[in-house]
Amino acid sequence: MIKITLPDGSVKEFPEGATSMDVALSISEGLARNVLAAKVNGEVWDASRPIKNDATLQLLTWNDTEGKSTFWHSSAHLMAEALEALYPGTKFGIGPSIENGFYYDVDFGGKEFSQEDFKKIEDKMLELSKSKSEYVRKDISKKDAIEYFTKKGDEYKLDLLEGLSDGSITFYSQGNFVDLCRGPHIPNTGFIKAVKLLNVAGAYWRGDEKNKQLTRIYAITFPKQKELTEYLEFLEEAKRRDHRKLGKELELFAFSEKVGQGLPLWLPKGATLRDRLENFLKKAQIRSGYLPVVTPHIGSKELYLTSGHYEKYGADSFQPIKTPHEGEEFLLKPMNCPHHIEIYRTKPRSYKELPIRLAEFGTVYRYEQSGELHGLTRVRGFTQDDAHIFCRPDQVKDEFKKVIDLVLYVFNALGFKNYTAQISLRDPENKSKYIGEDAQWDLAEAAIKEAAAEKGLNTVTELGEAAFYGPKLDFMVKDALGRQWQLGTIQVDYQLPERFKLEYIGSDNQKHRPVMIHRAPFGSMERFVAVLIEHCAGNFPLWLSPDQIAVLPISEKYADYAAQIFSELEENDIRGFIDHRDEKIGRKIRDAEVKKIPFMLIMGEKEQEEGKIAVRKHGQGDIGSFSLSEFIDIFKKEVALELNKN
Repeated sequence: MIKITLPDGSVKEFPEGATSMDVALSISEGLARNVLAAKVNGEVWDASRPIKNDATLQLLTWNDTEGKSTFWHSSAHLMAEALEALYPGTKFGIGPSIENGFYYDVDFGGKEFSQEDFKKIEDKMLELSKSKSEYVRKDISKKDAIEYFTKKGDEYKLDLLEGLSDGSITFYSQGNFVDLCRGPHIPNTGFIKAVKLLNVAGAYWRGDEKNKQLTRIYAITFPKQKELTEYLEFLEEAKRRDHRKLGKELELFAFSEKVGQGLPLWLPKGATLRDRLENFLKKAQIRSGYLPVVTPHIGSKELYLTSGHYEKYGADSFQPIKTPHEGEEFLLKPMNCPHHIEIYRTKPRSYKELPIRLAEFGTVYRYEQSGELHGLTRVRGFTQDDAHIFCRPDQVKDEFKKVIDLVLYVFNALGFKNYTAQISLRDPENKSKYIGEDAQWDLAEAAIKEAAAEKGLNTVTELGEAAFYGPKLDFMVKDALGRQWQLGTIQVDYQLPERFKLEYIGSDNQKHRPVMIHRAPFGSMERFVAVLIEHCAGNFPLWLSPDQIAVLPISEKYADYAAQIFSELEENDIRGFIDHRDEKIGRKIRDAEVKKIPFMLIMGEKEQEEGKIAVRKHGQGDIGSFSLSEFIDIFKKEVALELNKN
């Protein structure tokens, strides 16, 4: 008999060789019908795989991330079976699950393939799924595996086999399809009830441009048709909110091939929005005791060698900039922190000065592969709302808590209410990825855990997600569509002060090493703006909107009155424009609605005679007629409400 420990701590005994499905059936048949796979001693297994020793067990369903991943990887095999049936001679690369669905890299051998072929593949997958074919795992020798794929003529699987050792190779089969795969898989194809092929793209084998380009087919599946319908509706809404689409429509930013890929150009309205965001945070930082600094866009290669960034990220940096001086090299700045360290080092420091908080909206540059660039979310040049706090070890936790307060202030003002704080720690099984002593890491990790607990944050812990120099608290924000983004981050760092030999004179008149806290509530301005656009669908908070009002005179007769009103609005720091076009007022209102202008101020004969303005609100319509002072009061109260939600 073996002992199986379940997540609630209960222990059950089963005969040696019992499967996870046996355990599920012992609990309830309803549960067993929904089990897709199982986590045995922390490793995801097929639910049909025998368990031979005592183990911890978690049964995985569609509601579990690993359950979905197993479902989608199994669906990739089903799609491959359909492709092989419809296109004999097709060869297969890899077919992993991804965040939403899966893909398979396919070599059609010169056959034409396009989105017009999607429907017949979907139909074939559903036909095959109804057979409820079991996914069968088989251990196989490397020799037999090579023989199988040599006979089949699939050079991609043979290439994959070269990197595998004998005794660790498994095949999975379902229906008429056999694949090289380590698994795991769902019990049978019958779980797959809804199928949608989403996209087709080119992908070089193993990501190497020297290799053949394969066809990458993206798809998604669900256990219920209703869930697929909801997902497709979600995709349509995501398209409507796409920051690249809205950024163009709202004239916020653009890209130019002549300027270069991944280098955004901020248009006047986008620059205004950025300025408002920066000024908002700068005011909050000044209240919190931060000191503004400005550093160059380049730095000596030696600076990044000392910091360790070149060793870790040099391959992803732009190539060094050489000067006429022999051996002198500079890099486009990949990080702001080494520059701030050098500012700290400009003079001797006393314990009485600490903490010192240096803040900068610093632009950095990192080389990203062209295929990985995506709007503002993945670029080659971006601005971080960076700050570095130099403090005594006894100040770390309190400073960390103050930064948490600042991050939450930003989130509340911008309508991000759904977030989780991820405590990102180093991987205890692979400490070679990190620098520094265990004792320092223990202190840093303890400070983060305690600060997060004392602030009452909803936290999750992730091993292996720490920066190479220290643990961090990453804020994982869900947008209006439920998608998760990593935005703000706070990091505790004992290592860079050590590498740069930073010092302060303590109360004992001896030299001591400060601790650094790295923090960026926005993260990067580009990524933050992209997420914000999609979160609010371009309907920015009133205080942030590039154009807060549109003044709409009914005709040219009221141009002077419109100019007078607009001038007084500008005096009150209310931004916008006068629409002087020779268009009917209905057209002006529609255009302002499309551009998501929060308030439309309409003026004609009646308004001019009464000294008032007719006010429309975006998405609401007419809200009444007001004197200018009354409108300004309404406006300022709404802004105050937005900025004081917390």
